[in-house]
Amino acid sequence: MPTPRPTYDLVIAANRLPVDKVVTDDGEVEWRRSPGGLVTAMESVMRSQPGAWVGWAGDAGEAPEPFDEDGIHLHPVPLSTEEVRDYYEGFSNDTLWPIYHDVIVPATFHREWWSSYETVNRRFAEAVAEVAAEGATVWVQDYQLQLVPTLLRRLRPDVRIGWFNHIPFPPVELFAQLPWRAQLLEGLLGADFLGFQRQADARNFVRACRQLLGAQTKRDRVTVEGSRRQVRAAAIPISVDFRGLEELARRPDVMARAREIRASLGDPEVLMLGVDRLDYTKGIRHRLKAYEELLSERRIGPPEVTLVQVATPSRERVDAYRILRGEIEQTVGRINGELGKIGAPAVHYLHHSYPREEMAALFQAADVMLVTPLRDGMNLVAKEYVTCRHDLGGALVLSEFTGAWHELHQAFACNPHDIEGLKQTILRAINTPAKDKQRIMKALRRRVSDHDVQRWAARYLAALAAAPELPQPEARNTPTPHSVETPLMPGPSDSRSGSDGESYGESQGAARGEATGSRS
Repeated sequence: MPTPRPTYDLVIAANRLPVDKVVTDDGEVEWRRSPGGLVTAMESVMRSQPGAWVGWAGDAGEAPEPFDEDGIHLHPVPLSTEEVRDYYEGFSNDTLWPIYHDVIVPATFHREWWSSYETVNRRFAEAVAEVAAEGATVWVQDYQLQLVPTLLRRLRPDVRIGWFNHIPFPPVELFAQLPWRAQLLEGLLGADFLGFQRQADARNFVRACRQLLGAQTKRDRVTVEGSRRQVRAAAIPISVDFRGLEELARRPDVMARAREIRASLGDPEVLMLGVDRLDYTKGIRHRLKAYEELLSERRIGPPEVTLVQVATPSRERVDAYRILRGEIEQTVGRINGELGKIGAPAVHYLHHSYPREEMAALFQAADVMLVTPLRDGMNLVAKEYVTCRHDLGGALVLSEFTGAWHELHQAFACNPHDIEGLKQTILRAINTPAKDKQRIMKALRRRVSDHDVQRWAARYLAALAAAPELPQPEARNTPTPHSVETPLMPGPSDSRSGSDGESYGESQGAARGEATGSRS
């Protein structure tokens, strides 16, 4: 008889495994830990108990055999070339992604994409059911796997199921456009607890269940039709590994590299920085427009002021992303051609990824960090910049449409759609006295330090264990007004017939296929 495979009390299911395959110079295959917030968070959780991670290994075709890496059991799920095209590039990123990000570009609806999404979600559910121990805790990640909770519950009603959404959850008016809206909601209602980046996202989900399914809802809970089971939805925003990243940023070689970067750019008086996955949600075109107008108006200019824009490659086989890349590169060329100087370009544009050490150095080198997405679930770049500024230097310009803004209110807030307002915010970030900027940065760092990625994971698992009830309060300092876990407030009516009542590893992970969670 074949030896039964081991099972685990904690199982993570995500679109990607937490490792990347690397082929060495001598042809050997190695698996290296991926960067990013989700992987870091799960490391701390899995140190205390054996765990398994179910996900795609990154190559189309047959999946590798399950293997262990750094104390985590990895269970690869296969995807064919057609499934990568239809489930991932198609339904996940050309149907769901636009709808969940305010339809900044139009969404595409194809029935064959939906069929592939169903097939792959069922395969993930079966893989999780295979490795989960009796009564295990299963934590499903993100928008690619929204059907897994219910599919898994049918296979394994004994397990406890949680799901976390790393991107926004849209208002019902946008979500209702999806032809498969009911199936997606019913898929999520297989979970015991649903975690979101913002309170508004959790509210949107509850409202969608009430309006589109006719479900009974009360505050943060949805009653599943045909049963007495309740599902709780709440905001638990993701964060970064503050301690680990700060230690990296304090390394002498990293600080020396920050000085070297500034010197290589001509030691500008003001170095502005943007670090984004190349995505239409990130507001890169709006940012460049504001910067170009400031240069044209001679309110700033090289060599005294310069901008470094890092744009990590992303989804390059999706038409909207290829078009976006061409538009951005054309804009950068125009700005440098018309407004740059010999030896002092106005924009330094970099279209590739960098290791964590280089990013930490760039963050320390930058006087102004521009985080200006049109819509973002969290945006961990903002928190990474704050974490790396142990010198209390720098200024964070932050879009109101990020999950991070709901925590980092002291930042220089902007509406990226308002180009004139964005210009004024950039100038304020440049011209605010250093003493005031240090006070702001100190407050931002305190928030990120108190609400790091380890606390996020612990709070989430506590909420999952207690659902549908509230978890026990943490034995910590008095929570801030923007507490990590935010229960929903009741709307004017939360009954069935009532009226409507009213979150750098990130960018790299998304470029590899959302392996690391929040993008985000």
